Amino acid sequence: MIKVSIATALFLYLFLSAVVILIVWSFFNFGTKLKTFSSDEKHIWRCSICALTYVDSKHDVISKCPRCASYNQRADSELNEEKNLTKKANV
Repeated sequence: MIKVSIATALFLYLFLSAVVILIVWSFFNFGTKLKTFSSDEKHIWRCSICALTYVDSKHDVISKCPRCASYNQRADSELNEEKNLTKKANV
């Protein structure tokens, strides 16, 4: 039988527990990293009925509010600004 002192046994127990916790933490941390979010102004909408500010990257002209289910239309000035920005980017 291997003779191990209480201090050595306690050290090995704590060290191995810390290693296991570190491995589990790193596995879950790297697996669930948040994707980068582009807070582009064209994806941010403000509902005209309930004043909720929400993100909708699927729609360009009309969007449905997730709270009150009303449809919101982007203002013409915002659409013109987007067109001007894309023209400047292409030049």
